[in-house]
Amino acid sequence: MPTPKVVIVGAGIVGTSLADELTARGWTDVTVLDRGPLFATGGSTSHAPGLVFATNPSKTMTELASYTLEKFSTLEHPDGWCFSHLGGLEVATTEARLDDLHRKAGWAASRGVEHELLSPAECLERHPLLDPDQIVGGFFTPRDGLAKALRAAEAQATRAISRGARFVPHTEVIDVVECNGEVRGVRTATGVVDADIVVCCTGFWGREFGRRVGLTIPLVPMAHQYAYTTPLESRHGANSVVAEASLPILRHQDHDLYYREHGDRLGIGYYGHRPMPSDVNALDYDSTVSLEEMPSKLMFTPDDFAEAWDQTITLIPELATGKVDDGFNGIFSFTPDGHSVVGEHRGLKGFWVAEAVWVTHSAGIARTVAEWMVDGAPSVDTHEFDLYRFENAALTDDYILTTSSQSFVEVYDIIHPHDQVAAPRGVRTSPFYDRQAALGAEFWVANLWERPAWFEANQPILDELVAGGLQIPLRDAWSARNWSPISVAEAAWTRSHVAMYDMTPLTRYEVSGPGAADFLQRMTTNNVDKSIGSITYTLMLDDEGGVRSDLTVARLGADLFQVGANGPIDFDWLSRHLPADRSVTLRDITGATCCIGLWGPSARDVVAPLTPTGLTNDGLKYFRCVQTTIGSVPVTLMRVSYVGELGWEIYADAEYGRGLWDLLMAAGAEHRIIAAGRIAFNALRIEKGYRSAGVDMTTEHTPDAAGLSFAVKSSKPEFVGKNALDQRVCPLRLRTLKFDDPAAVVLGKEPVRVDGDVVGYVTSAGWSPTVGACLAYAWLPSDLPDSTAVAVDYLRTSYGALVISDPVVDPEMARIKQ
Repeated sequence: MPTPKVVIVGAGIVGTSLADELTARGWTDVTVLDRGPLFATGGSTSHAPGLVFATNPSKTMTELASYTLEKFSTLEHPDGWCFSHLGGLEVATTEARLDDLHRKAGWAASRGVEHELLSPAECLERHPLLDPDQIVGGFFTPRDGLAKALRAAEAQATRAISRGARFVPHTEVIDVVECNGEVRGVRTATGVVDADIVVCCTGFWGREFGRRVGLTIPLVPMAHQYAYTTPLESRHGANSVVAEASLPILRHQDHDLYYREHGDRLGIGYYGHRPMPSDVNALDYDSTVSLEEMPSKLMFTPDDFAEAWDQTITLIPELATGKVDDGFNGIFSFTPDGHSVVGEHRGLKGFWVAEAVWVTHSAGIARTVAEWMVDGAPSVDTHEFDLYRFENAALTDDYILTTSSQSFVEVYDIIHPHDQVAAPRGVRTSPFYDRQAALGAEFWVANLWERPAWFEANQPILDELVAGGLQIPLRDAWSARNWSPISVAEAAWTRSHVAMYDMTPLTRYEVSGPGAADFLQRMTTNNVDKSIGSITYTLMLDDEGGVRSDLTVARLGADLFQVGANGPIDFDWLSRHLPADRSVTLRDITGATCCIGLWGPSARDVVAPLTPTGLTNDGLKYFRCVQTTIGSVPVTLMRVSYVGELGWEIYADAEYGRGLWDLLMAAGAEHRIIAAGRIAFNALRIEKGYRSAGVDMTTEHTPDAAGLSFAVKSSKPEFVGKNALDQRVCPLRLRTLKFDDPAAVVLGKEPVRVDGDVVGYVTSAGWSPTVGACLAYAWLPSDLPDSTAVAVDYLRTSYGALVISDPVVDPEMARIKQ
């Protein structure tokens, strides 16, 4: 059976890697087009410094980088090696950076990356150019190293050509040919090249190329400084022309610098200068592209490099007698969140994107795309770099430029898990925003929504609860950042009184039409085709049986459902599966509506007097909903609780939001109602054993492994992923940890050890006022029994914890159903 005709636009490291991965899987009708010569095409690959460090905050990106460096190690090129395992050395010159290196060592440990934490003397042994008096410690990864990007590109292209692929230089793609929403080929200056699939691997030209097919690819071409020093006497003769480098790749992130050898000279990369976005349409591109002259290499700006040189000669004293001999400002792609942009165009079948991919992850991303195309699903979770992960407001020119510039500035910064973007802010606010601000809300932002993390107005209840014996954890400086003890009081108050949570940012879809019930039955794991007024917790799986998302589906009418989801990727997945007969309409109603979660033992006392609906257990049972009124406000009242207390999610059109807030606050005053924030919310949901999709479970995990088998109705004749689910075995299981020391706090992604060996990793955590300890979810071996003692690495220490069953609060569900 013939394979699809594939045209890859761009013969850089991504395009060549993809051609190799596709042809290795039997798709041999592959044509790679590039406007430049082969293989120094003039894009980022042509001048890339070639650093490959596998360890990353993202588990997936670590895996993709590890694949890249191991694959490149096996490539052969007539000019020599394609990858050299020189090792990667990151040095700390401050205690804060040393803490960060310990955190990074935790990531490496949990993901199987070989690593070592070093003393200053040991750093000097690895890299004798250093001044050890400037260093307080280091992090060494022996399998990391240096890629020769052009050789790796050509070596992969050569293999692809041997399997039938064609590479055509000096051929600019002018347009994409399409018909009836499907790709038919590409148009070049010399004619049309037929194709069933077109893949955009154009690097920093990607955003402009995407415009041709009505697609916003959120990236900014940004210039990054790279300089060459004069020769170092101590390195004279240390490296042959072929070997090129023998010292580890060095990163001095406290000052935004990295270093690699070029024979007896050093190359210096610098991220500490001002962001320099580039207009690709102004770049000079002609047929004379060479390694020395290419559109992606701009004029070096020495003034921007002055601070870099001062810091360099401090760290590497021998360079004090040298100087910058040459340099350039090289263009790379930066995105709003620092991740790549990968996936298929929803509106144009067969048009794929693999953009904002650096050499580090190039082969890994290419493998992922090839698996996606050939097998129908990738072997790694893709939500962090999915093309459709961005909200509409995040696809505006202003947002892309502002956040991508911040992404550039923060490349080597120490980033706390709860650090917030500086700008833009206030883009999406609920109708309650001014009321929350008046209560001293500390706002965090997610999906451009301003969301209260805690409220300063609740300081008095903190004082009251502490006086009554509430324990507040003693936090170190790192875990106390972006945190307040008030959040502990808010969680405790929810358990004992009543609190309001702004649930407006919860993504909501309206699914309607005569085919709505059948559609949702097919897309989700649980039975949602129940009576009007029913609410169902269910999952969406990918084709391989992995957990894509969890949903709350409320049936408001025979052909009308409200779906609580997790973000734009869910909308994309549902959209791609809509029936062709247009019997189902999918609509995002999040911005047009608002929601208050009102929960706690006194919740019924607050709401019952305001509504004609009976709120007894017989009147409105748990996991039932009703359309009614609260005061003069039309609402949809859903009896669900993500915090594990009696109460409701109260939905209304946005125009009623402020009035609804004021009404509930006034009615709740005698019951001492408070507004509470996201930190309390997170702690309560972990106490209750509730999972967070994309954080606690991804497509790498099955429902059973995530502890969600109750949400799978195996008796359903079919649903997406069912057949694969029956065959899939997950060796890990999501478990709950309770820490021994009440002062112990972790934040997520830390390694978990049993008898000294790493056996898993933490996903999310929260300090529980109910049990007086930090609770965390962790993926651990499925056969690990309850009461197993474990240790969790946190920065420079290790905390003891116990594996326990969940939920730890109200496993009988008595509180939520009272």
